Formats: sequence, structure tokens, C-alpha cells
Amino acid sequence: MNFLDVKTDYAFKKVFGSEESKEILMSFLNALVYENAKYKIKDLVIVDPYNIPMIKGVKDTFVDVKAVLDDDTKVIIEMQILNHKGFEKRVLYNAAKNYSIQLNKAEDYHLLNPVIGLSIVDFIMFEESESVVNKFKLIEKEQFINYSDDIELIFVELPKFKKEIDALENIKEQWIYFVQNAGSLEYIPNNLDETIKQALQNANEANLNKDELEAQHKRKEFISIQKLAVLKADEEGFEKGMEKGLEQGKLEEKIQIAKNLLDILDDETISFKTGLSVEAVENLRK
Repeated sequence: MNFLDVKTDYAFKKVFGSEESKEILMSFLNALVYENAKYKIKDLVIVDPYNIPMIKGVKDTFVDVKAVLDDDTKVIIEMQILNHKGFEKRVLYNAAKNYSIQLNKAEDYHLLNPVIGLSIVDFIMFEESESVVNKFKLIEKEQFINYSDDIELIFVELPKFKKEIDALENIKEQWIYFVQNAGSLEYIPNNLDETIKQALQNANEANLNKDELEAQHKRKEFISIQKLAVLKADEEGFEKGMEKGLEQGKLEEKIQIAKNLLDILDDETISFKTGLSVEAVENLRK
């Protein structure tokens, strides 16, 4: 069997945002968002369900799956492959925008319903935390008094998850393992929850039509190119930084030599000996 890599955006929406994904998405959200809560999702509506994607204007490396829960909470689920400048602000902006657009001008604020932003990211965001899942909401800074649960941001950092399939302890870990590893599996493991097995069936390439397969493969190729571009930029930046560091080191060495010669030689001779300009030597003397 070959399964889609659900870390790619269209595959993620195929699995979690299709018409037949309701039970799958409820299990996923109950495991990651409502893990220790008394309340569990019993129903939801998927907003803007998956359709066969068009590839013409490919430019983003994330996708939203939006759902409205049975208590009217809106959840925005995002799969993000590449880190980029301003990503954290975009997540916050997206959640705040979805919160604010619920009201018309004449409506009361008490009609606002909570918004949860769930971001699954394939990079490290919070190096100071060892947790795979980090949750944020508005609280008082010193006494940790809860202000509001109306906007909550949840981040799942896939690179922090190191468990193999035989070590999975609960359904939350099974779902994280699924998102991280579905694309490399060759069969459906028996020890997974039945809902996750169904998610793997949805990700089975044998169940996709020709247009869907072509779109998924092109999307994966596009993201691979983007990753290589980021890697190349990082490498070039490192090399330039090294060159600049060496140049700075040589300059500092010249300045130190010049300082040691100030009481012995005149400015022109020091300039000749060190390669510094006469003006630079004069400034050192001042």
C-alpha cells in the first residue's frame, strides 16, 4: 500500500476536510484539543470541504480545515510545512479575524463564540519547551488568572515526537504518529484506533482518482522545492556570515596591532604596517 503524506496540505485536507471526514475529525480534535476536558465533541460541520485541488496558482505551503462544533466553537486546523517570518503573527491574526467577523455592527458581544487555532507544524517553534503540544490562551501574567477561553492557540511540533508505533500510549499519540508517518507506512498497523485506520484508508493512494493523485504529487514536489530553497538560503547565509566573521576578526587584529604601535611609530608608518587608513589610525590615537 502507498499512503499520502498528510503533512502536505492537500492530503491533509483530503483526510480531515472531506465530506466523509466528520468522525475522523471529531476523533482528532477530541484527542488533541479536548484530551483532558469533560466536554467531548459529539458533532461538527466541516466548512469548505475538500475538492479536487487546482494547481495553477500554487504558492502557499499551508491549508486550513475549518469546522464548527456542536457548541458553536469554531476550530481552524492548519498544517504548516515550512517556517517563515511572521508565521506566529499570522496564526494569531487568523484566529482573531475569525473571532471578530462573527458579529454584525448591531449585534451584542455576548454572541461571540470561541475560536481555537490548531497548528500542526513540521518544525520547532518553542525550543524552551520539551512538550510536543503547547496550548496558549489569555491569562494574567503573574497569578495566571484566566481572562478568557474565547481564543486559544494550540501548536503541535512534529519534530519533537520521537515515539515508534509500538510505544504509543494513547489516541493522542496515535494521531500525532499518523500525521508524522502516514506517508512512509506500507500497511495499516493493527494497534491503531479504528478511526485512524479509516483515516489511512482515506489516505490510500489506491482510493484517489487520477486528478487527485496528480495534484497531490505536484504539491509534494512544490513543497520539496521550497524546502530546498530555504536550505540553500540558510547555507549561503551561513557562508556569508563566516566570511564576514573572518573579515571582522582580521580587522580587530589590525586595530589591536595599531594600538600597540601608537607610542612607537607615527600614523603613516602604522597605516603602512597594518593596512589601516591613516584616518583610522588618527581616530585610534584620539
